[in-house]
Amino acid sequence: MRTVFFIIQKEFIQVFRNRSMLPIIFIMPIVQLIILVHAATFEMKNIKMVLVDYDMSTSSRRLITKFDSSPFFKFKLQTFSVKEAENKLVDGSADAVLILPQNFEKDIVNNKHAELQIIINAINGTSAGLIQAYSTNLVSDYNRELEAGTTSPVSSTLSKRIKFTYSHWYNPELNYKTFMVPGILVLLVTVISFMLSGMNIVREKEIGTIEQINVTPIKKWQFICGKLVPFWIIALAELAFGMTIGKLLFNIPIVGSIGLIFFSAAIYVVSILAMGLFVSTVTNTQQQSMFITFFFMMIFILMSGLFTSVESMPWWAQIIDKFNPVAYFIRIIRMIMLKGSGITDIKTELLSLTVLSWLMLTLAVMRYRKVS
Repeated sequence: MRTVFFIIQKEFIQVFRNRSMLPIIFIMPIVQLIILVHAATFEMKNIKMVLVDYDMSTSSRRLITKFDSSPFFKFKLQTFSVKEAENKLVDGSADAVLILPQNFEKDIVNNKHAELQIIINAINGTSAGLIQAYSTNLVSDYNRELEAGTTSPVSSTLSKRIKFTYSHWYNPELNYKTFMVPGILVLLVTVISFMLSGMNIVREKEIGTIEQINVTPIKKWQFICGKLVPFWIIALAELAFGMTIGKLLFNIPIVGSIGLIFFSAAIYVVSILAMGLFVSTVTNTQQQSMFITFFFMMIFILMSGLFTSVESMPWWAQIIDKFNPVAYFIRIIRMIMLKGSGITDIKTELLSLTVLSWLMLTLAVMRYRKVS
């Protein structure tokens, strides 16, 4: 253990000696956290809409007011030309077009099925789906108001008897930041840990110090553990700092045990660092290491459930995702922070992370060869 301690001491000296690396390790992740929480969101506000109202009636104005008073839609133009409105979609200055035909109010009064048209720019399928959902909700709400205003005894009775009360568990205000901050914390810890460990050993190869280490009686497991521990401590410190920033700036709830979060993070960081050290042992230059690290990191992040649901992936992708440590830890940290889950609730994820950590650590030790 004394040998491992000296290697750890050497690594800390190298980290703090490199002045250009310190801002990347300690400042950049916090700046990214603050920016990404605001930028990485699926919520849409200020949807640019063009209005084509051929009816110009009281009923059409009531529906238009619903859209205009919504925080999601903003009317940028009102015209009587569908062609002009479609041109706004083509040049990207509008996201949707609302078309209200003639006799819109007349069809409503005569109890006919009144029609309207909403044209949506669907280049971005996710945005188009959200615009459609928002629009459908507003039109449905307008339709319920019309039904409540009828003289039918059945509709009057139902409107009085049936009331809806919503209760949103774990995120009562449906705040997207509450959902995203835990995942982005995992992302930042992952990027820093994977990149630094991935370039660590190969950097020793490039500057020639690996040859000096190879002629010493240091065992392979001592060398790998000595390389791993400093970045393990730095990663946990960054997680603590990031959680503090998330609480102070975004008021993110931490319902569960903080100790359990760091216990899970300690296992997770070992798996990521061991993976980075394994990459560092199989590459000869830092450039090679960066490309390989970036390749795996992009796959891990995109398949982690941070931005899209894992359950919506095809079956073969879900099988591959069982070897993705990022997916396990994102699930763990969200369950603990937002749901207050205990160790029995996350035992499957913890066991999977432990197996992955031992596997990658073993591969890193086996792959490192003490040859000059």
